[in-house]
Amino acid sequence: MRKPIIAGNWKMNKTIDQGISFVNEIKEKIAGTDAEVVLCPPATMLAQLKQAATGTGVKIGAQNMHQAEDGAFTGEISAAMLSDLKIDYVIIGHSERRQYFNETDQGVNEKVLKALETGITPILCCGETLEEREAGNTNEVVKKQVLAGLEGVPAEKAATVVIAYEPIWAIGTGKTATSEDANTVISFIRESVDAVYGKEVSEAVRIQYGGSVKPSNVKTLMAETDIDGALVGGASLDPESFLGLLDF
Repeated sequence: MRKPIIAGNWKMNKTIDQGISFVNEIKEKIAGTDAEVVLCPPATMLAQLKQAATGTGVKIGAQNMHQAEDGAFTGEISAAMLSDLKIDYVIIGHSERRQYFNETDQGVNEKVLKALETGITPILCCGETLEEREAGNTNEVVKKQVLAGLEGVPAEKAATVVIAYEPIWAIGTGKTATSEDANTVISFIRESVDAVYGKEVSEAVRIQYGGSVKPSNVKTLMAETDIDGALVGGASLDPESFLGLLDF
């Protein structure tokens, strides 16, 4: 039985005090939830939020990391640095990183391998543009992104990776794939993993949906057979809204 995972991606929002206040507001209210609860704040507050979340059910994830061990990469953060803070998860290959910072499938794969090597669980993102969807290329795009991201990952580690299907046309637009459409693509992703790694791994991998998820539609999405959670942007910025995402 796969444990649902609800992760909030705060993107470039909140100060340290605001982040700590958020954790303090939700930490006692998440008791009894069926989901794994993850917050992915900006790097400036990872240490403080990890401390604030100690002893609670809240896990902390980073929004990005560099694939190199160390070196002359101004402004970047390594997996070793995240591990030093005991960070649990890291989002890799988010469409905004691919679009604005020219991340490639190869770079995403290098980050996935480094995260796993360092003991951090990757949240591997995939998703198609509106043009790709309208051209009927959704399956081709997401399969390529997922399998490229998992290239060279052994089966036992592949089973621990979280995959997030985020159709680019639904991120921050207010548009959401229907629960049936989202489940169809996620089922296809699971089949693609099965073709490479076998059923034991594909049934273990948790696959989230992301793209304008909010309390008003989370129940419908989570009722689908293959959707194991959500990677949420805007609706994760308000404590009450975020708690509403756990009510599925």
